[in-house]
Amino acid sequence: MIRIMRNMKINARSAAKEASHERIVAAAARAIRRSGYDGAGVADIMKDAGLTHGAFYAHFPSREAMLAEAADRACAESAAVAQDVVANATPKTALESMCRAYLSKEHLELVEMGCPLAALGSETPRQAPEVRRATTRHIKAMTDLVARQSPDWGQPDAHEQALVTVATMVGALVLARAVDEPALSDRLLEAALKRLLAPASKI
Repeated sequence: MIRIMRNMKINARSAAKEASHERIVAAAARAIRRSGYDGAGVADIMKDAGLTHGAFYAHFPSREAMLAEAADRACAESAAVAQDVVANATPKTALESMCRAYLSKEHLELVEMGCPLAALGSETPRQAPEVRRATTRHIKAMTDLVARQSPDWGQPDAHEQALVTVATMVGALVLARAVDEPALSDRLLEAALKRLLAPASKI
């Protein structure tokens, strides 16, 4: 009986620690997209997660380790959104739906929950190898998802066209967020969307 109670306490502590860890990673994933890697402070992230600053090292050996997990989480959340868009579209409209969702006004404004490539791309080359690896995996996965929705899937240039599509979407969103003129921001998204959805013969 005593052993059972001891195991229950250990399991409860383990579950509580895991839940706290998840809250930290989720908060960090939002923070890096909102404020960048350098702007994501440990104290603010821990506060957002509802924990004390002193509890940080019970979960991570370093800030860099936390950032690597945060990058993984941000990429996973973005991938889940893209997968959901595809799942709710028909095979013929999946690629268009992906482009429209990515280049939407909603995604433009939803920085801390949006694509980490657009939020963090320019900072990533200066980050730890684990962060860059998470970004690389996400770019590959995103490109593969786009390629599989293409009517040319299976053709030699389908993957190359998917790379162009991903680069265009990310670049357009970065620029649309960067400018301080709403009209120009809208035009950047609209122009990229028009080009991406144009028939191949017109590109």
